[in-house]
Amino acid sequence: MAVRRPGKDDVAALARSYGMQPSDADLDTYSVLVAAAFDSYDAVEELYAGIAPQAPDDRASTRPDDADNPLGAWYVRTEIRGSDHGPLAGRTVAVKDNVAVAGVPMMNGSHTLEGFVPQRDATVVSRLLAAGATITGKAVCEDLCFSGGSHTSVTGPVRNPWDPSRTTGGSSSGSAALVAAGEVDLAIGGDQGGSIRMPAAFSGIVGHKPTHGLVPYTGAFPIELTLDHLGPMTRTVSSTPGSESSSQPKPCATTPTRRPDTSPPSAAAYCSGARSAGWRGSPPYRPARTSSITAASATVRVIGPRWSRVSSMGNAPV
Repeated sequence: MAVRRPGKDDVAALARSYGMQPSDADLDTYSVLVAAAFDSYDAVEELYAGIAPQAPDDRASTRPDDADNPLGAWYVRTEIRGSDHGPLAGRTVAVKDNVAVAGVPMMNGSHTLEGFVPQRDATVVSRLLAAGATITGKAVCEDLCFSGGSHTSVTGPVRNPWDPSRTTGGSSSGSAALVAAGEVDLAIGGDQGGSIRMPAAFSGIVGHKPTHGLVPYTGAFPIELTLDHLGPMTRTVSSTPGSESSSQPKPCATTPTRRPDTSPPSAAAYCSGARSAGWRGSPPYRPARTSSITAASATVRVIGPRWSRVSSMGNAPV
């Protein structure tokens, strides 16, 4: 990345901004020191250029027109086909725009990254493609992922498919909207303080925040190492990759046709469930919730950790 070298006038202006009035001789000295620092920077850049990955040149992407993006949920559209075989073969995926897809623009909802094109796929992207998924675009996310609403991205608000006048929740706003509207089979979201879970709840879909570290975060824009998570978002439990059924109907692109049942269980049903599950003073056992966790774990197995057997070193305890 080219950086303009400051001249003597730039050094003088910087000094004045700190209330300093260096002499011409001092400015000459400082300019030499600055130039040496930039020489080191250039040397590192030259070394990196020899090993830098090259983005694929066959990954075309386009910014959709408003007419083709009524929810404001797509940042860019593309079509990157993965392996012909695998558990995600034939599934379409939207990737949250804080996750790197090589050769495809990445903005992270902010002018700060506008124009940036990653040279390497994030680990989860590599694993999705190896599992047979087709990546159909980058989903809009909130500005630097710092919002639980869906109104802060510099590309404009992301509208809730159930009611376009309402928020989708964030920061994985585009991911949730695209899944809920049936434009993709699943999406990758990111979560630090609820950024998968909130838009999933607002949009009536399934969002899973895996155990910290289970899904690699490498290649995704970080916020804080101990909080960063990536995870899957799907319309229903049964449409989560790895489940038996994938034939659930899809709503139209802008208004889903089936609204979720949001009515709370009655007190009698709650107590009955608690007794039958053997709980005392805790929420009852819910098969749907358990199957949700089981199904979501199948997706995590695709994008999550890899294990390999290693031998012990001498007689050291393992």
